[in-house]
Amino acid sequence: MDEDSKFMSRAIELAKRGNFRVMPNPLVGCILVKDNEIIAEGWHDHIGGLHAEQMAIADAEKRGVSVHGATAYVTLEPCNHFGRTPPCTEALLWAGVKKVVIGALDPNPTVRGGGVQFLNEQGIEVETGVEKIYCEKQMEEFMHWCKNRRPFVTLKAATDKDGRIDGALNSPAERFSSSNSLDLAHKLRAQSMAILVGVGTVVRDNPTLTVRRGVDINPRENPLRVIIDPNNRIPNNSKIMNDGLAKTLLIQSSDYDKSNDLDHVERVEISETDISITKILDMLGDMGIQSLLVEGGADTWMRFLSSGLVDIVHLCTSPLKLNGSQEIVINPIKLEEFGYVKYEKLLVSDDIITKWKKV
Repeated sequence: MDEDSKFMSRAIELAKRGNFRVMPNPLVGCILVKDNEIIAEGWHDHIGGLHAEQMAIADAEKRGVSVHGATAYVTLEPCNHFGRTPPCTEALLWAGVKKVVIGALDPNPTVRGGGVQFLNEQGIEVETGVEKIYCEKQMEEFMHWCKNRRPFVTLKAATDKDGRIDGALNSPAERFSSSNSLDLAHKLRAQSMAILVGVGTVVRDNPTLTVRRGVDINPRENPLRVIIDPNNRIPNNSKIMNDGLAKTLLIQSSDYDKSNDLDHVERVEISETDISITKILDMLGDMGIQSLLVEGGADTWMRFLSSGLVDIVHLCTSPLKLNGSQEIVINPIKLEEFGYVKYEKLLVSDDIITKWKKV
């Protein structure tokens, strides 16, 4: 591994420290190098906090080290616009950095190319594309949204050994995943900007759809809860309608009960009872939702898989066999039929978790 790759790999490692907390911003890491030695490090730690370049410069100041003449390694093209913080390009310029090595260019239309252009105009040497594949992979959801203006979709399904989600159709779903598998499920929630279910899941299980286990997302809010409810069936006494723990988007027909409007609930009125998955994803993309976790139920899974717009599937298969006679809902054979290939397999307690991607 050459020196540039080594330093960029360290910046990629630092970027992970902001996981779960920086959305809608991407994970970004930065190191400052002088005389082939790292003199300071930074990362984007949380939404509203310092950007990686700014943190690295602040780290150098704390250490009493001059940044003048240093090389900055940053996983994403420095921003050249005012947002929650001033432009990182100006911070690098004021600090006296002589060269900036960039992993991935920023595809966001409000930024694209602006950072590199500004640095070049100010006489700062710029090198791009170092460890580009790894940098882009780390911020995959952000890159996907910038390119497609539609969220990166992860479908999460937990089934018994036969691929069924529960045994009896008219009772709350049985809990059969292990505690460790549930921890991973909440990690998936924490990695998502929105969680989507069909209204049948709400009627049946009365879920909260929040991040509650083992992951700290503060100061970020819980993911947006999206409920597909074309026939206005959501119970007024459901947790989602009353807990105020997260913002909720209800996709409903126009004749919903307007007397029950709540501050944390927004409604999108639709005329069709079978709103297309494409339309839902386009709408969420326009809202700035970069990552969507589809949690169920069975009909919603099938509609999303049939659309061809699911990017990743996490399938948790329990060794238990549930009661009842419901037909198989989702299993490896069905995923292969939809054009997915398995790329990872994990044993979590007694559960088998497989990860699938679109061919």
